Amino acid sequence: RQIPGGPFDFAGDKSLPASVVANLEAKYHLNDPLPVQFADYLLDLVQGDLGPSFRYRGRTVNDIIGESLPVSFQLGLMALGLAMLIGIPAGIIAALKQNTVYDYTATGVAILGVSLNSIVLAPVLIWIFAVNLKVLPAARWGAQPPFFLGILPPINSTFFEHAILPVIALGLVSSAGIARLTRASLLQVIREDYIRTARAKGLKERAVVIRHALKNSLIPVVTILGPLFAAVLTGTFVIEQIFGIPGMGRHFIQSVGNRDYPIVMGTTLVYGLAIVVANLGVDLVYAWLDPRIRLE
Repeated sequence: RQIPGGPFDFAGDKSLPASVVANLEAKYHLNDPLPVQFADYLLDLVQGDLGPSFRYRGRTVNDIIGESLPVSFQLGLMALGLAMLIGIPAGIIAALKQNTVYDYTATGVAILGVSLNSIVLAPVLIWIFAVNLKVLPAARWGAQPPFFLGILPPINSTFFEHAILPVIALGLVSSAGIARLTRASLLQVIREDYIRTARAKGLKERAVVIRHALKNSLIPVVTILGPLFAAVLTGTFVIEQIFGIPGMGRHFIQSVGNRDYPIVMGTTLVYGLAIVVANLGVDLVYAWLDPRIRLE
């Protein structure tokens, strides 16, 4: 609230009369002292009311988040799944084929992926596949409301065509970090005494890796899934803006420019809650993977 200007200073390219601005500020109680506004917001928040939007006339923040959250959830979940689908196998292959062409290739690609950013990768993918090759759409999201079971937008025939580029732009960068961590962790585990004992007993290498080494090597990977999920969520802000996806990240960026305070606060709360839930899930999975940890 300390930045210059307010949510009603402009309507499009034109400035509103001072009398209109005063009426709007009175309607939304923006003339009240900040402690009073904060107390009113907390009271409404306890009742599950995130307040009205200043820019979307007749719409509440609950309505906007209810429409955009499933889209962001789809994008983030698919990107995280792609990151794990690429990163974990690449890290395993690099560790088992250490100092071979497979290891060097996987490590080099992982370093390149860590060096890149989705902000850079997304326009490059659009330029290659949408502008030049013209094989994939450059914008929008294939699934639109109404939502399936009130949770996820239905997947139609064009869904994956629209999802490929944003999911790759968001998930490919994250897979690089997973690959590097999986490789380092697996290399450390396969040098442990119990792995040598399993090999000495005559177990096949496949059984040694899958039944003994892999589960323990994934513990550090699971540990970073919480921060990685947070990184994917914040990454959707830019990706949704670049690809024109009607998710929460795009609403957040537009609301910052429009000074639509309720949407900014509402989306921040939802993202914070999602990160807390993700970290809790990571702790539960971590306890399952590591028998030395007990839930109390």
